[in-house]
Amino acid sequence: MAVYGYARVSTTDQDLTLQEETLRNAGCDVIRTEKASGTSRNGRTELDTLMQFLRPGDTLMVTRIDRLARSIGDLQDIVRELRTKGADLKATEQPVDTSTAAGKAFLDMLGVFAEFETNLRRERQMEGIAKAKAEGVYKGRKPSIDAAEVRRLRDQEGLGATEIAKRLGIGRASVYRILEA
Repeated sequence: MAVYGYARVSTTDQDLTLQEETLRNAGCDVIRTEKASGTSRNGRTELDTLMQFLRPGDTLMVTRIDRLARSIGDLQDIVRELRTKGADLKATEQPVDTSTAAGKAFLDMLGVFAEFETNLRRERQMEGIAKAKAEGVYKGRKPSIDAAEVRRLRDQEGLGATEIAKRLGIGRASVYRILEA
């Protein structure tokens, strides 16, 4: 029966040290870390590795539930998968322990609040973008593809979309989109 720690932050400029220390002090034998969004399980390879590795009687430990999932659906999927494997989930900073009825109930409440917080943040962001657009301030993300270079490669060098895409390291569909605009 091993205790595995999982630490996550959302952006590359955030630090995992405090989570790692907390998990180590809580008795984690192995700690996996990653810098990825918690709104989805997509691209979270360290979590996937841990989930595949867990055996009956093992415990997955996090500092807080929002480090594991920001969506109640993902959280429920993870807990269901842990239950199927015969493993438990615990949090160091919250009274979450899926081996107890109270811990399971508290986990569900925390999951709802984590998703609620994510939805509020998204709403505020969309409101800010709408306001900026209305004021003519918001221009969106800067183009990552140099449209002039795409046209130059076609017009001056006579290259086709496939070769342009290869040279610039972009998708062929992006080349077509620029040339048709």
